[in-house]
Amino acid sequence: MMFEIIKGKYFRFGLAAALFLLFIIWLGNYWFLFGLPIIFDIYVSRKVNWTFWKKREGKNSAFIEWLDALIFAFVAVALINIYLFQNYKIPTPSMESTMLVGDHLYVSKVSYGPRAPITPLSFPFAQNRIRNTETYLKWLQLDYKRLKGFGNVKRNDIVVFNFPAGDTVVLENSAVSYYSIVRSTAMDTKMSDLNSGRPVKDWIDYENSAIKRIRSQTHIVDRPIDRRDNYIKRCVAVPGDSLEIIHGKVYINGEPQPAFEGIQYDYTVQTNGRPLNPRALEDFDLPLSSLGIQYNPRYSFQLSEQKANRLLTEIDDIIKVTKRERSGYNYLLFPHSESYRWNEDNFGPVWMPKEGVTVDLNLESLPFYKRIIKGYEANTLRVEGEDIYINDILSTSYTFKMDYYWMMGDNRHSSSDSRYWGYVPENHIVGKPKFIWLSLNKNKKFLSKIRFNRFFKIVDAAE
Repeated sequence: MMFEIIKGKYFRFGLAAALFLLFIIWLGNYWFLFGLPIIFDIYVSRKVNWTFWKKREGKNSAFIEWLDALIFAFVAVALINIYLFQNYKIPTPSMESTMLVGDHLYVSKVSYGPRAPITPLSFPFAQNRIRNTETYLKWLQLDYKRLKGFGNVKRNDIVVFNFPAGDTVVLENSAVSYYSIVRSTAMDTKMSDLNSGRPVKDWIDYENSAIKRIRSQTHIVDRPIDRRDNYIKRCVAVPGDSLEIIHGKVYINGEPQPAFEGIQYDYTVQTNGRPLNPRALEDFDLPLSSLGIQYNPRYSFQLSEQKANRLLTEIDDIIKVTKRERSGYNYLLFPHSESYRWNEDNFGPVWMPKEGVTVDLNLESLPFYKRIIKGYEANTLRVEGEDIYINDILSTSYTFKMDYYWMMGDNRHSSSDSRYWGYVPENHIVGKPKFIWLSLNKNKKFLSKIRFNRFFKIVDAAE
């Protein structure tokens, strides 16, 4: 009797409708309620053949059965990738030695709440471009919306997010940020003027000239938030925090960041004159990317403090490399202003913008918030003398519409992170990696490529 009830069409309709209603409530879009009649017809009235590619009655061919299975799998995987989890592969050494190049991660989207698609009409599982054609419709973009998740981004979480500076891409050099290309081009022109004795102009003039040149000589594309490259870093500061880096050590609200085992820095190694045997270094579990440049009998390595202490027992001397205290201006570093002469190891203080908080706005603070105002929160901005106009209104303050985070790679001297491009907006957050399900060493062959010891390793989480 119970089996007949479960097998009955009204029971199956009720179960499907209940699950669909729960999804609608989670999604918060009640227009989908118009889908209930379709569910009723699928299970009860059966007036329309919604799976038109196969017959309702009679036996279908093997090809149709396979096609039906593929369509179901295609839709299921697409929905899982959007709302539950997706795979992410570590492409660069910026998170070594916490994570290695070739690690494949299970990234949970429900940890922070999945983000509803911003570009809903696209070709699933494809790159942004195929044969110079975008794989998504740029003219159809929805407002940002995040569904309810199990929690919020916490300090020291490892997070996957969309690259904030990836909104504009130079197709001929997509591996480098458009804004870095502009600044580098502007600096080259400035140095050329200095070396040739020509008058030096204001920096903004060099930037404007660089933008015109790059846009006239290359192909530029703009990308929506969910079409920007995925990055993975550690969140070292959350909204409302103040961050400062002193001699390579990160301080949050005046307190030192916890000493995570995987965080590594550049070290110079001095031997007794004999070259180091690269094979012997495998005993120290040094990733190949950290072998660095050999200056016999001196070497350059990227090491965690734990590995550095172990290696010290095998060699004569080891020195941690940190850059000097603030001196010259590094035009590639945030906030990209000559007023702030910082470097990667001596940086800040920087305050993390928080939704609803109002800050004073002047020429001194504007470099920190300029990209937020114009790029992330879609206002017009212009400066006339010492006056700042937002949406054509003279402004001496600004109230943030979103939360912002500070992301840094654990491989501190080999990471493109917030020190270069600044804050990560809340609407760029993708998910939280949970564990490594596969790890491959591209420099090995056959089965030796597989790092079996990393299978199902839990990703380091904030305490």
